[in-house]
Amino acid sequence: MPLSTQDANSQLDSRRRRAKFRAWHRGMKEMDLLLGQYADAHVATMGADDLDTFESLLEVLDRDLFKWFTGEGPVPAEQDTPLFRAICAHHGITRA
Repeated sequence: MPLSTQDANSQLDSRRRRAKFRAWHRGMKEMDLLLGQYADAHVATMGADDLDTFESLLEVLDRDLFKWFTGEGPVPAEQDTPLFRAICAHHGITRA
């Protein structure tokens, strides 16, 4: 049985709240700030597809994310998404 629009919206809102919490509770303060501030500014307006991508990024280890954001390591093709680039742009991070 398909979800009603209200149920779908409720599930999306629940995912948004969970994503914001996870973005702010990473374990590495630098990642908390990068992902948490972006989440505060943008998660509320994310659709299901963007939220899928953000949740996937939240699964990446802090040490790997930190290398990607600082340019110390290459961003894997599957994570070099418009969303990842938007997070960089949000914080003024320029990538080569």
